[in-house]
Amino acid sequence: MTRAWNNPLRDPRDKRLPRIAGPSSLVIFGVTGDLARKKLMPAIYDLAHRGLLPAGFSLVGFARRDWEHQDFGELVHDSVKEHARTPFKESVWNRLAEGIRFVQGTFDDDDAFDRLAQTVKDLDAERGTGGNTAFYLSIPPSAFPVVTKQLARSGLADASEETWRRVVIEKPFGRDLKSAKELNEIVNDVFPEESVFRIDHYLGKETVQNLLALRFANQLFEPIWNANYVDHVQITMAEDIGLGGRAGYYDGIGAARDVIQNHLLQLLALTAMEEPVSFAPRALRAEKVKVLSATKPLGPFEETTARGQYAGGWQGGMKVPGLLQEGGFAKDSTTETYAAVTLEVQNRRWAGVPFYLRTGKRLGRRVTEIAVVFKRAPHLPFDSTSTEELGQNALVIRVQPDEGITLRFGSKVPGTTMEVRDVTMDFGYGHAFTESSPEAYERLILDVLLGEPSLFPVNEEVELSWEILDPILDTWAKKGAPEQYPPGSWGPPSADEMLERTGRNWRRP
Repeated sequence: MTRAWNNPLRDPRDKRLPRIAGPSSLVIFGVTGDLARKKLMPAIYDLAHRGLLPAGFSLVGFARRDWEHQDFGELVHDSVKEHARTPFKESVWNRLAEGIRFVQGTFDDDDAFDRLAQTVKDLDAERGTGGNTAFYLSIPPSAFPVVTKQLARSGLADASEETWRRVVIEKPFGRDLKSAKELNEIVNDVFPEESVFRIDHYLGKETVQNLLALRFANQLFEPIWNANYVDHVQITMAEDIGLGGRAGYYDGIGAARDVIQNHLLQLLALTAMEEPVSFAPRALRAEKVKVLSATKPLGPFEETTARGQYAGGWQGGMKVPGLLQEGGFAKDSTTETYAAVTLEVQNRRWAGVPFYLRTGKRLGRRVTEIAVVFKRAPHLPFDSTSTEELGQNALVIRVQPDEGITLRFGSKVPGTTMEVRDVTMDFGYGHAFTESSPEAYERLILDVLLGEPSLFPVNEEVELSWEILDPILDTWAKKGAPEQYPPGSWGPPSADEMLERTGRNWRRP
């Protein structure tokens, strides 16, 4: 039987068949970290299980550990069995394990990178990787300069006309506009921009992809997707866990830099952008850049933003520590664990519509959603007592968990009187489709190997995001300690006051 991807009769425009990566290898720096163990290596196995990796695909780990190839293979094996989305099959594992290698060394070790270069070359000869290699920097941004210079010095970054070399960068992309520009210059000195893939895993989530389909494949929503009908937009990423064990990464970074600058501003761009001329990467990015260029923070920031830090207390029947009692955090840390900002997209479609973005730790529940809240009907021909429980229409896109879409609208209560109440109509991915959604990292790693950059922010998007956030961060830096809020709540009182000043309220997901 002829495989679909080798079928000369197959129409290349047929999107029903998945695209399989061509000959390639992936080198992961920071293979012993949580991200690599819990997300990257399981995602690679899941791609192999789904038949989306080439037969000779190879995985190389680079770390300080004094390991042999089999030691690294054991780490991958254990990570896959514990965290993979698809069932574990020995046959799939054995094929993948044939291409697993490990190189021991530190980032400033020339000999280690020379060994890595030789390993990549040997894999090309042994397994036919085509000279194509992606380097995944699952490391702190402070290590980017030395690693990229080593990749250049050892020749690992060099591509020919027939081969490609790509680099994958995890957030944070700097800590402000100045550092982001410096980081971009360091990376682009070694890799051209088209070879740089900045990972924002939220953009790989199925529901985020569905936002584009919802808006542009349906005539139903686009006519009312504007300031004439939309009252405001709320974009929320809430977590119900604390920061135990993450002090080394999080202290001094905070919620705004960790989530708003990347995840939430990207969700804003996809929600607010104009229809692209196509879904080609260049066209999609052009519309996102236009929206981010038009997005400004609304002041005064004392009234239009809020920041907080979770205190100790009870949550879910357990006594939990506050941030200042978490191991590794300074007792006088001013790092915020809750951040909320008010933004406006200053163009004709959205003029006057506030976009409220919020994120926090130890909140009421884990949820990420985009809520488009519509204006109230200009006239209600009902008695006031008939609609006292009636809220505003809202379209809610749930990114996680329970991915789906909810539409809230008013409906008559059964009975002899005209009484109207809010009801909801739900679409859930788990109910509508039999196939489970791939993990975000599956989609993104495959896109890196395919050279498909649509879901990866470019330099300009990163720098525009910092331009939006920097004025708020500068103001907060002068204000001292954030406001405390109890665990299991929905943030500090100032966050509620921020919306109440305009007669609005936060949703309670």
